[in-house]
Amino acid sequence: MDFYASKPAQLKVTSHLLYFYMRFTVCSHRFVPSGSCAVRGLSTANERYVATVESVGDVLQGFVGGTMRSGDVSNTFDIEDPARGIVFAKAVEASEQDVEDAVRCAKEGQLEWASWSTAGRARVLQRAATILKDNADHFARLETLDTARPYTETLFGDIPSATDCIEFMGGLAVNALNGSQVPLGSGSWGYTVRSPLGVCAGIGAWNYPLQSAVWKSAPALAAGNSIIFKPAPQTPLTALELGRVYDEAGVPKGCYNVLLGKETVGKMLSTHDDIAKVSFTGSVNTGKRVYADAAQSLKRVTMELGGKSPLIIFGDANLDDAVSAAMMANWYSNGEVCSNGTRVYVEETLKEKFMALLLKRTQRLVIGDPMDTGTEIGAMISRQHMETVRGYVETGIAEGAQIVNPGGGEFVRPENEEFRNGYYMTPAIFDDCKDDMTIVREEIFGMVMCVLTFSDEDDVVHRANDSEYGLSAGLFTNDLTRAHRVANSLEAGTMWVNNYNLAPIELPWAGHKSSGLGQENGSACLAQWTKEKSIYMEMGKIDCSYE
Repeated sequence: MDFYASKPAQLKVTSHLLYFYMRFTVCSHRFVPSGSCAVRGLSTANERYVATVESVGDVLQGFVGGTMRSGDVSNTFDIEDPARGIVFAKAVEASEQDVEDAVRCAKEGQLEWASWSTAGRARVLQRAATILKDNADHFARLETLDTARPYTETLFGDIPSATDCIEFMGGLAVNALNGSQVPLGSGSWGYTVRSPLGVCAGIGAWNYPLQSAVWKSAPALAAGNSIIFKPAPQTPLTALELGRVYDEAGVPKGCYNVLLGKETVGKMLSTHDDIAKVSFTGSVNTGKRVYADAAQSLKRVTMELGGKSPLIIFGDANLDDAVSAAMMANWYSNGEVCSNGTRVYVEETLKEKFMALLLKRTQRLVIGDPMDTGTEIGAMISRQHMETVRGYVETGIAEGAQIVNPGGGEFVRPENEEFRNGYYMTPAIFDDCKDDMTIVREEIFGMVMCVLTFSDEDDVVHRANDSEYGLSAGLFTNDLTRAHRVANSLEAGTMWVNNYNLAPIELPWAGHKSSGLGQENGSACLAQWTKEKSIYMEMGKIDCSYE
């Protein structure tokens, strides 16, 4: 039986951020116990969980040359369910030979793929998007099992976003290699030719594993390349399953490969002489190491790194929308988002009302089983990461900031025994913050919101820009002139005005300063995956000064 054909389409067409915007607003009347955020661990999602675990298997290996790897399983690492704090599978660390096999298959596959017409490649990518869309529920459950992010997020956010990317890149593929013709006088002329880079590598992040795999593989394939993708060791499931999608859609074997492992595998890819480009998503420190490795052979690189983004809320802003944005910019995906607006600057005239509404709505969030459709906050990715985030909370308190939501920034155990070993934490809203505090300056990657006040526009812009990061920024105001003025003054690759954390595939996604190099998405992104050649055509005699 064909694996994907046997699955019914279950995709609800909606924007994930609009969906959650509506959940945080329309559902803010939810009746829950008073005090800290409500915690639930309901068994209604058990069948969803069991079916997902059973579909994974006990031992995971890479996907190379169109097939799942098999062989030596002696060198493995654990794949954990953060919601339960248990190991549900083992993954085999890729060896040096696995890397060589993947590169060989990628080279062979790329030669075939590059010989296709651009229209042919576009049709295959469109088929891949359709297959992914038809299996939305399956991929959403895998993503939730891996990341412990709510199933409603992954189903209504991650899968449509990934589908959009593949469809969009499929559309761009038709013109991916177009060049230009330039008249140069005296009848001579020049033209440019674009061609694929060849074999590329992608190294993904654990917070959005499917997005990482698609944002790197779809443009690479659209431009005629092959790619070897290494997912984060914590979250390999959807990257592996994506291989089956591409295979069924008709992508030649070897053009999309997945190798599992930790930093050693990433280093082998970054330093391999036959790999032309590395695209990395992750922390600044790791990105610098990948960049240094890639520089040994002068590879092309794209780096999407960390952030500590400002969200500026002026006194004339719509209060409900501003609070919704602050919640989306801090609590969405359990706070594990690189672009989150964790430095929330509120004009003094609005501060009291803003804090009251923010506190009221945050206390109503439901924390628990990520597979439960009623859950709004899932578990952190690991115990180590949860303890790191909790360490920042303690540092914030020690440096004089005040937690204003009762029970905020604490470990929490759902009542259901099945989830009592999971990595759950309540959101923390810090007031009385100062710009030089550790929690205001360093990326935390958890649900820690720092609220600061301002009274002067120039001052808040200066403070917002006083950061090593420049991934994103947001502002809320009803003054159109001010919106344009401030947006142009903020040092960030992506700006939102009267919204936050939207990432439409049609717009470039790029970090400034320490937040990255190059760009992903947008109509110009395929230039990052191709090389250009200039050809001069002389139509007259050569003018030579030598006799």
